[in-house]
Amino acid sequence: MSKAVLIIDDSKTMRKIITRTLRQAGLSFDTISEAEDGQAALDFLGQNKPNLILCDINMPNMDGITFLKEKAKDASIKDIPVVMITTEGGSDDVVQEAKDNGASASIKKPFTADQVEEVLKPLL
Repeated sequence: MSKAVLIIDDSKTMRKIITRTLRQAGLSFDTISEAEDGQAALDFLGQNKPNLILCDINMPNMDGITFLKEKAKDASIKDIPVVMITTEGGSDDVVQEAKDNGASASIKKPFTADQVEEVLKPLL
């Protein structure tokens, strides 16, 4: 079975770092797709169903929390696990809000390949 992941982050550089870290963690995905914000991700999810979504919280147009709320309204995508990737190191409230809105887990930047593997492996 092929595995696919969607990386949602407004920073192209961060999307590349996440992609590289997935490979370093030994997590092989057949398809790695990218979206620059929550709205672009919802548009993508209208046609594609990845196994996992990695999502930033702070983004223009549609942030990660709003993305989670919108995703939950769509029965065809609501069960895809979402891991929030955030710099919200000082704010556990934002991470808790994400989890309250359906996020499966979170990873705080900066992260290591070992941390990414530890969080993602149980979800795959």
